[in-house]
Amino acid sequence: MFLIKYIKEVFGAVKSLAIGMRRTLSYFVRPKEIITQQYPDERPVIAERFRGEVVLMHDENNEHACTGCTACELACPNGTIKIVTKFDTTPEGKKKKALDTFVYRLEMCTMCNLCVEACPTSAIKMDTAYEHSVFDRNKLTKKLNNEGSKIRSGVE
Repeated sequence: MFLIKYIKEVFGAVKSLAIGMRRTLSYFVRPKEIITQQYPDERPVIAERFRGEVVLMHDENNEHACTGCTACELACPNGTIKIVTKFDTTPEGKKKKALDTFVYRLEMCTMCNLCVEACPTSAIKMDTAYEHSVFDRNKLTKKLNNEGSKIRSGVE
């Protein structure tokens, strides 16, 4: 009984192997479509909904919509985002909180998109960049606001 069961299992495995090898051999002899891409030369088409890294969007006047409310920092589950704020005085003489530095640590990011969903002004978005290989881990800590950038007028 045991020997018959064992022989059936061996023949079943050999049959499965033969089917797989036949399919591989038929593809090798006459390929229907080429699946392999030569990576550096042929870049894959990335879907628009792909989550790569967080970017703070600036317009042509070097203005952004981030008010420094820290909603994205609070929504981040593992402390990837650090918002440093400062107080600016308005022309009316009032003090207003503004963004000083937007620090993003890509090495800690899980690309969960919670920060983008939490942003009330839609100042940040997920980019489709996927090539993040570096030799120095410190290069993965990024300052997202440009030098000399300021908040866009009309954003509260």
